[in-house]
Amino acid sequence: MKRIKLLLLLIITGTTLTSCVVTNDEFIDDAVSLNELISSYDLWYIDYHKTQGSGDVPFISKAFTVSFLSGRMYANNNIVDIGKTGNGLGISVGRYGVFNNVLETSHSLDGNYDFEVVQLSDNEIRIDYLLQNVSYYLVGYQVNNFDYDKLFYENIEYFLQEYIAWERTDAKGGTSNVFDKEHFLQFTPENDVTFYSSHDVFGTNIDNIKWDFIGGYEVADVRGYNDLKVLTLNYDSGDTEKFELSVINDETVSLYHLRSETTYTFSGRGFVQYLKEDKKRGAKQAVRNSGRKRTKIKRQTVQRRVLK
Repeated sequence: MKRIKLLLLLIITGTTLTSCVVTNDEFIDDAVSLNELISSYDLWYIDYHKTQGSGDVPFISKAFTVSFLSGRMYANNNIVDIGKTGNGLGISVGRYGVFNNVLETSHSLDGNYDFEVVQLSDNEIRIDYLLQNVSYYLVGYQVNNFDYDKLFYENIEYFLQEYIAWERTDAKGGTSNVFDKEHFLQFTPENDVTFYSSHDVFGTNIDNIKWDFIGGYEVADVRGYNDLKVLTLNYDSGDTEKFELSVINDETVSLYHLRSETTYTFSGRGFVQYLKEDKKRGAKQAVRNSGRKRTKIKRQTVQRRVLK
């Protein structure tokens, strides 16, 4: 009788343990295995602004999306050309495996990382790297329904960094003002807040641009608008210029100058591709590549100015 009771206890316990994995009062329904779950979406968008903890996993903090398909791991480390590179998946960055609720990854450069996975909804998971006390939130999408506009505007600071220079290619309306002299802008990974500007003549080779001015910039959300930001340039000289910023495409932005009501168009020059290696790129690009990681950006939310 004692042996039968023990057998029943083992069966009940085993059934309980395999039905769900409990972590901090959250659970993964094992009706779908972890391997099936992570491979059922083409892309996992890394919602970096939700990141928790003090640690860092380099290949995660550099990527905007990751994909897990047939043992291979892919990542989109650039916003520019996202949706095109690797048929939308990005570049191959390593391999992965699954053991129970653990995602085992082997990145080509950064090495091995094992994540505990918690399913939060049908298409959202949290991956915990316990060795460094950091948790990342990933949202699953198919390539054909991925919200590219959301990615651009949620990560606008990083989009601006993906060109060595932004050249002014058009200006319409408004009144004459000092910003008319600014022909080139540059936004760098230096603390995600540094910009440079130049008065060099249009068409100057980007390697020969003299960056005349430096300052800090900030981006604000606009209440009620998901496709508009307010960009403020604070020059070290004391001048301040403020714009409504909108993305035209992945190489063109529109800056509406709030004071003069001039609409400037800037086009990206010198695309900086953030690959897993620094081969076959110039020294300046390689330096910029090695310095960029995503950080949690906190923005103010402002009311949109009523336009005349």
